[in-house]
Amino acid sequence: MAAAARSRVAHLLRQLQRATCQCPTHSHTYSQAPGFSPYGKTTDYAFEMAVSNIRYGAGVTKEVGMDLQNMGAKNVCLMTDKNLSQLPPVQVVMDSLMKNGINFKVYDNVRVEPTDKSFMEAIEFARKGAFDAYVAVGGGSTMDTCKAANLYASSPHSDILDYVSAPIGKGKPVSVPLKPLIAGTGSETTGVAIFDYEHLKVKIGIASRAIKPTLGLVDPLHTLHMPARVVANSGFDVLCHALESYTALPYHMRSPCPSNPISRPAYQGSNPISDIWAVQALRIVAKYLKRAVRNPDDIEARSYMHLASAFAGIGFGNAGVHLCHGMSYPISGLVKTYKAKDYNVDHPLVPHGLSVVLTSPAVFTFTAQMFPERHLEAAEILGAHTRTARTADAGPVLADALRKFLFDLDVDDGLAAVGYSKADIPALVKGTLPQERVTKLAPRPQSEEDLSALFEASMKLY
Repeated sequence: MAAAARSRVAHLLRQLQRATCQCPTHSHTYSQAPGFSPYGKTTDYAFEMAVSNIRYGAGVTKEVGMDLQNMGAKNVCLMTDKNLSQLPPVQVVMDSLMKNGINFKVYDNVRVEPTDKSFMEAIEFARKGAFDAYVAVGGGSTMDTCKAANLYASSPHSDILDYVSAPIGKGKPVSVPLKPLIAGTGSETTGVAIFDYEHLKVKIGIASRAIKPTLGLVDPLHTLHMPARVVANSGFDVLCHALESYTALPYHMRSPCPSNPISRPAYQGSNPISDIWAVQALRIVAKYLKRAVRNPDDIEARSYMHLASAFAGIGFGNAGVHLCHGMSYPISGLVKTYKAKDYNVDHPLVPHGLSVVLTSPAVFTFTAQMFPERHLEAAEILGAHTRTARTADAGPVLADALRKFLFDLDVDDGLAAVGYSKADIPALVKGTLPQERVTKLAPRPQSEEDLSALFEASMKLY
């Protein structure tokens, strides 16, 4: 009887496997049969969707005090940066907290492009404050800092590298309960926190579903306060989130297969659900990013870009990103003297979105041979004429579409324009090698020589 039952289960799983492979979304790229048993498999057989609750609407930030009251919060940490602390978004949050009788303390020392030192300062503040909830007001740097503060304040005896992804960190799974976190004006709803590890001069990260915000408030009114280049670079990050998650290694080709669900990574590879969010985010970027950059009063364009950020976050937060992001970390981390326009900071800075997009033409030329149909589809969304394009030309077609897009938005002409030369390539490659958390999700494996060639090809874009 038991043998017959096992046989029946195996038969049903084989049917499910065939149905999955032949679905319209994946029939053209997911031809390799996924494993259907956790026992003895070297690649994964399942994916898991995790996303914060998201509330969208003009003015929803003013509800944050009521949310915290509903949660029963008594002692709240409000995190932001020095620049944003002087702007309306933070004032709206503080007004809402005071109106609803929420006791709070402000930490406004978040560093744009955080480091392990800036993380530790925020963590120390959180540990001393004994907070029962957190609110992060700002972009990715604030979100990531607040996620880390929440995590390490909730696990006070942990070393900073305990939860950092391998090979630099120990990559321990998060098993401690965290406090509620509301992402006050942003749409970053992923379980990832990135920082510069200054000792090795590389960017590394913490990746766990446990650290994702409880609630993301996506308030398009606050995008009106963003300068043009900040809008552009934020949009480039959304663009690459969508492109990389859509072209990432399929989830059933990723290894190893976890022996326990808690070990399944936050970044799992492209999958049918993430694909939907990635493609829709890409369509919005193609339609609205140029408008959002060129006209600060275009509330429709900026609202849609804010939505695109949320959409892409859902997609890449579960599928993952790959080479553009993996290569971006040393580009940001090894910056010499470049200071981006519209960023009021006291240190050299290549903004994250810019560091990501500068390698995109070279990266997608390199990866297109694996899933050319997806690369052609992305090129078409970005405005390329693909009806007569051959699959062998998918990479150059997408690269040309990206170059045109970036040229139209006045993006710096490659890595050379932000201070790098061929002499820096070995250091850039060295900084990319530890980024296995993302680079292993590239659909095409890459050697050190491949990475060197990609950096060299990215020195000049036009």
